Amino acid sequence: MGADHPVGISRRAFLGAAAASAVAAPFVACAPKTERAVAGGFVDDGGARAHRLRDRAAVPAVRRTERVPLVIVGGGIAGLSAAWRLRKRGFTDFVLLELEDHAGGNARGGKDEISAYPWAAHYVPVPDTGATLVRELFEELGVLRDGTWDERTLVSSPRERIHRWGVWHEGLENALVETTADRDEMLRFRDEMTAMRATGQFTVPSARGARPSPLDGVSMAAWMDARGFRSPGLRWYVDYATRDDYGSRAADTSAWAGIHYFSARPVDDDEHGPLTWPEGNGWITARLLERVGAHVRTGMPVHRVEALGSGMRVLAGDAEFRADAVIWAAPSFLAPHVVQGAPRVRFDYSPWLTANLVLERWPAERGFEPAWDNVIHGSPGLGYVVATHQTYAVQPERTVWTYYHALSDVPPAEARKLLLRRGWAEWKDAILADLERAHPDIRACVSRVDIMRMGHAMVRPTPGFLADPGRRALVDADGPVFYAHSDLSGLSLFEEAQHCGVTAADRAMTRLGRG
Repeated sequence: MGADHPVGISRRAFLGAAAASAVAAPFVACAPKTERAVAGGFVDDGGARAHRLRDRAAVPAVRRTERVPLVIVGGGIAGLSAAWRLRKRGFTDFVLLELEDHAGGNARGGKDEISAYPWAAHYVPVPDTGATLVRELFEELGVLRDGTWDERTLVSSPRERIHRWGVWHEGLENALVETTADRDEMLRFRDEMTAMRATGQFTVPSARGARPSPLDGVSMAAWMDARGFRSPGLRWYVDYATRDDYGSRAADTSAWAGIHYFSARPVDDDEHGPLTWPEGNGWITARLLERVGAHVRTGMPVHRVEALGSGMRVLAGDAEFRADAVIWAAPSFLAPHVVQGAPRVRFDYSPWLTANLVLERWPAERGFEPAWDNVIHGSPGLGYVVATHQTYAVQPERTVWTYYHALSDVPPAEARKLLLRRGWAEWKDAILADLERAHPDIRACVSRVDIMRMGHAMVRPTPGFLADPGRRALVDADGPVFYAHSDLSGLSLFEEAQHCGVTAADRAMTRLGRG
């Protein structure tokens, strides 16, 4: 997710293959089979706090007032990146207020006695030379030294596999190549994506090249129809890609965003990435908190941001902060509920379910060996990553799998109700039933399933997203409130969140006379 998002199947493997697919079955819980006792529950269920903001619930009386020049609202990657930038520029007179008990947003990680593991975003593609901010951070963190990436951060082989026809296959080629016609169509698709890349409008971060485009006015599915792309395998893969990156079907995703997935990054013939850690992007969050954690206050839901004279008044919990500027790094849909005069946006957000499963032993299986990223063809989910994959010793018998599922088959509001309505046991059974497609004995292996529910996990770049006037108003806001969440780009990527946070920090510094 995400994320910051799950990587899915590599572009190079896909573009060299032909594919075919069946429509994924609905994500339904099946009657449990014989299994070992499974512990677990829901974790980090902080949605209730955000719902209180939405519903304008009663708030505590102000008991203390602080004067601080700058307040950052939101402790995801955007907010942490803003704080990182401020400190890099020598500015330390600010606070960062985070609603949850732990900062990191979609880049949080966890740990048990077996391994660290991600809760959502679990990798960063190797950035090209144009992604200067990402490279600057990774140089600071020791991930990039003298132009060389630390081998320990590059995903170990095998990177990925796919399950189809009852067996596991390396990459995509063996599982998805069926006809010469399919291969020809996929090669044509590759050529069109190469041509799109050459236009310079598909970049990471997107601000390097994005501009108004007619591609944003139609869905990715409609664009493929118009271009004559009908191969079942190609259609399956593109739909998987949009679910994986945006939590939405190709029919609900802007063609601009769908093409961005395939065209934004240079073709990596060596396939030496992505960058990953056992806890996924939680490793980056931890390193950022080492640098800016003294400014972070968790469990501090901000319920009002309003003008006060020439400055701003920020109410959070029982505290009042009087500031000269505010960086709003929380999701943009919350701003109209909290920020005085904030423009309304018409964004859709994807509900996601992630789960970390403790396996006491590896399941029996057929075909290619276990990989870091594991995709099950025909699954309503997005597969799983193995937290212990980066272990450089012999693979341990006990392991942790992180399972991902975007609820993309129904409208988001309906999906959110489903997400909350089902209890832990029902979701646990549904997850195990999905994994049984590839691992018939999975129930005899799993001893614990912890589940995280994210009602607004990532923004959906629906058709017309780039032209949305509310989005444009937030992007162009010149203070004293500066908007910084990655949802303004429509792309839930680490690089987008970092760019949005750093840009807002620079603009806030200028307003404060520190530019």
